[in-house]
Formats: sequence, structure tokens, C-alpha cells
Amino acid sequence: MSLANDGLFREMRWFTPWQGRSEWVHFSLPSTIQEVTGQESVSFGDLVLEALDTLIGLEMCEELFTPSNPGTQLSLSGCEIICNSSASHWQIRKLRDRLRLIQGSSKKNGSLYIYANQQGCEGEGREYFDGCALIAINGEIVAQASQFSLNDVEVCSATVDLDEIWDAWYPPARRMQVGGSPTYEHVKLGVSLTSAQQNPLLSPQLSAKRPAIVVEPEEEIGLAAGCWIWDYLRRSGQAGAFLPLSGGIDSAATAVIFFSTARLVHAAVQHGNQQVIKDMLRVCAEQPDSEWRPSTPQELCKRIFHTCFMGTQNSSEETRSRAKQLASAIGSWHIDMNFDIIVRSFTTLFTTLFGRTLRFRSEGGSNQEGLALQNIQSRVRMVLSYLFASTLTIVRGREGGCNLLVLGSANVDECLRGYLTKYDCSSADINPIGGISKGDLSNFLRFAKTEYGLDILESFISATPTAELEPITNDYVQSDEVDMGCTYHELGLFGRLRKINKLGPWSMWIRLCNEWPNLSPTQVYHKTRFLWHYFGINRHKQEILTPSLHAETYSPDSNRFDLLPFLRPPLTWAYEKIERAIAEVEGS
Repeated sequence: MSLANDGLFREMRWFTPWQGRSEWVHFSLPSTIQEVTGQESVSFGDLVLEALDTLIGLEMCEELFTPSNPGTQLSLSGCEIICNSSASHWQIRKLRDRLRLIQGSSKKNGSLYIYANQQGCEGEGREYFDGCALIAINGEIVAQASQFSLNDVEVCSATVDLDEIWDAWYPPARRMQVGGSPTYEHVKLGVSLTSAQQNPLLSPQLSAKRPAIVVEPEEEIGLAAGCWIWDYLRRSGQAGAFLPLSGGIDSAATAVIFFSTARLVHAAVQHGNQQVIKDMLRVCAEQPDSEWRPSTPQELCKRIFHTCFMGTQNSSEETRSRAKQLASAIGSWHIDMNFDIIVRSFTTLFTTLFGRTLRFRSEGGSNQEGLALQNIQSRVRMVLSYLFASTLTIVRGREGGCNLLVLGSANVDECLRGYLTKYDCSSADINPIGGISKGDLSNFLRFAKTEYGLDILESFISATPTAELEPITNDYVQSDEVDMGCTYHELGLFGRLRKINKLGPWSMWIRLCNEWPNLSPTQVYHKTRFLWHYFGINRHKQEILTPSLHAETYSPDSNRFDLLPFLRPPLTWAYEKIERAIAEVEGS
């Protein structure tokens, strides 16, 4: 047995895997169970279920992804049906890998593969399990459940001809390997799974082969994050959500994802999903027997989604207008405000205490002063967010009051770089986009513009990403990529090479010299060292990241996924090795 013990999973904290291939024991049952079942013991171990007309083998979640998965040995030992009980979490583009493994196993081994998967959030809250149960025979799909659904349970079924499996078992090379396969103890079920009808004309109609349904990444972001938010919202018992809406891509994407939640809920209500209706009425503070139903997703948003443009003298009219128009398009309850008076109270206090005035760089101040002034604005937004989240239900007269979930909107690339203020409005209750790259978010907004009918999103996509924390002048507008010293594409590449390919500075430099042939080895070295430097000095920020939906393979979430020390050691050995290699080439 193989247990998932990396990434998001730590199953060996609680379980010990069974290591005996085709071994089993008689396990004595407690007396309380003996009294109910009449059994004294039960077979426990690596076993095969024997029906009257077929053999059934079992493998678990992680075993599908291992090099020597049990399904191969079980098939060689005569099992026609392989069942997989899985808890495989969603990740962007992951379904393609899952399908490839399931169809490959079923085709190579010649089997009926029945795959069941968990659906919804789990208790820890960072994963969304996307369901998508399916049935494949000899590599061809005959049934597939929905991948993203608000249903608590979804069942799919198929009618197949097991004789097709015997046809797949014919090749001599396969039959030669049967002799070396392990022998399994059988647990007899005493039931038949096939039809007793001998006349093929009277037998049930076989399920048709069908292509796999695979959602494109830009669409699955809205569906997966939308389902995740709803599951979190209904289970947390809160009255809705609050989002600081800045007029940039990240907060816009978060707002549109919540709008996707409203679309999913509205569609489920229209189809009469009683559990969703019950949850929706409770979240909206309606009585259980209320006949009210939202006529549009926007009507639902107006009840439970709250947005606020928190402006200062550094905010532009363009971002303010974009935020207001998007809020109107999705139907959120929107606030448009300035909080310069609060910022001035901090700077006045500082001047009173120390007799000096803080200035931005454009006003002659130092870089450190400028960052301090920017951080005041960022952190005030966090405080205001929680103030509004705890009071807006009172302002709006919601029966029973209740709090709102505060949504964060820092993307995975900025988290990796540390391009966020500690305890600013990236600090929230949950962050729907904390595991999604800037590029994928932009593609999602392009998709939503058309599919959700939100034309205003074009102005977000075409705008230069900016924090708007410094004064705007005739020759200066703050830009995220200029501030970061690198592009979002470079951050994504760094994240994948570091986390997925497990490369350190030396190996990454070698790889990037091939990836970036237009740059000299020295230039590549400077970029590599720059990225590692800021990843290291900002590692402490990963320790307090808001819980986010896990969506990307290179997430820097230190609490569950990317377990690294936040006090990073110096990387001088690797840097010196790179410098010697460059000097050797330049010297020659």
C-alpha cells in the first residue's frame, strides 16, 4: 500500500501502510460488532473480492500515481474490475494527468476501472476536491460525472460487457507475465454482478464509449474557486463576503470568482437543488420556508457580496471608475471611499513624536521612508476590511447580524516574490487566488469577459498592474513589475524550477542559460541570484499567508504545501560556484 505523504498530504501522521503484497490476516472483531454481525473475525490485508461471475481488485488514491500500481498485479492475477477510492484534490490542468493514468492503466492491463473521488472542501480548507468520478473499460470512458458541482453526492453508472476484457487479455506477451503475478486470497461475496439474461437481444443496452470532458484552465478557475467559496461560506456559517476592490486584475479576478459562485448557486437553485436552496436561504437570512429565490446571479450578489474601493490621494480616477463599474456589473453592494484622514493621523503622530516628516521618493524621501508610507496605506485597508466585515450586516439591517468573510487577493507569483505588505489587505479569512498565477488570472478574466458578459473586464486586462501607493506624477506611475524588478513570467518560471524541478541556484542557473539564450551567463546569474534573494528574505511572509485555494504546483504556502525554514541559510557556495564557471568561460 502506498500513502500520499508529500505536497498537501501527510497521511503517515495517522496511518501505517500495509506492506505485505498479497498477504492477509484474520482480524478478531470487537464483541460489540460480533453481536451485530455474528462474525468473530474478518479478513484484513491485500485481498481480492470474488463475485460469482468476476473478480474485483482494489487500489487507493495515491497508488494510481505510483510506478508499480497494484492495478497491474491485480489484473494479471485475474481481476477484471479495478476500483479506486480516491481523495484527489483539484489543481489547474491536473485532470488531464488523472485521465491519462486511469485510461492508461485500464488499457494496458485490460480492465474495467471504476474511479470514485471526493467532492467539495475538506476540513483543512485549502483543497477543493473536484469529483469527476468515471468508469473506463480497456482505456475507453463509458461514464463521467461532473467535475465541478454543488451536489454533496453524485453517482454515475454504466453497463459494460466484461467479455471485452477477455479480448484485451489475449496477447501472448501478457499471458506470459501472468505466471509471475502474486496469488491473492479471495473474499467470497456470494452475489452476481452480471445479467442472467442469455439472449443478447434482451440484455441491457451497453453504455456508449465517449470522449473525456476536460475543462480548459481559464474556465476551471471560475468553477473550482466558485465551488470552493460556496462550500467554505455555507460551512463557516457567515453571512456573505467582503472584498477590497482596487481596480486591478487581482481583486477583479477575486470579485469575478465570487460572481461565478453566485452563478453556480443560481443555476443549482433553478434546477431545484434542495440542499443548495436550504444553504442559500440561511446565508441570506431568509426563513427556511421562504419562497424567495434570486432571479439572477446579480440579485444574489447584492444580498451577500460586499465590495469597497479604498482610495487615497494616490489613487487614480481610472481605477476608481473600473472598480465601480465592475461592482455594478456583478451586482455587489459597493462602497466608494477615501481614507486619507486616517493616513494623515499616522504621519502627524510620527512628526509629533520625532520632529521629522516622512516623504515619498518622488518628494525627496528615502526608499525606506517611501515603503513605510506605502505600508501605512496597505495596513489601514486591512483594518478597515475587518471593521466593515463585522458591521455591514448591521448597517444593512440583516436579521441576526453576523459577520462577513474577508476575501484576500494576492496571487501566487507575488506571494513567491514577497511583493505584498505583511498584514495588509492580503491578510484575510480566505484567498481564492493565492494559488493562481498572474498569467492564468488574466486568461480567466478574458474568458469571463465573454462567457459571463462582463465587458468592463477588458479595461482591467489592458491596464498596467499597479499598487497605487505612491504619488502619481507627470513622468511616474507606479508599476508592479518595475517595483518587483522582474516580470510575472520570470516569477512563474522560477517557481516551477524551484518547487517542481527541485533546482537550487546552481542547477537553476544552468537551466536558465538554455531557457534564455538571448542573455549572457552573467546576466542570467544576476537574475537567478535576484530571484533567490527576494524569495529568501521574504520567506517570513509565507508563514502568515492567508489560507488559499491550492491551485498551482509551485505554491509557496509554508503552512501546508511548501514546508521550508523561514530563516534561510546563505547560498554563497552556489553563488561562488556559478561565479567560478563564468570566470572560466570569460577568461578563455
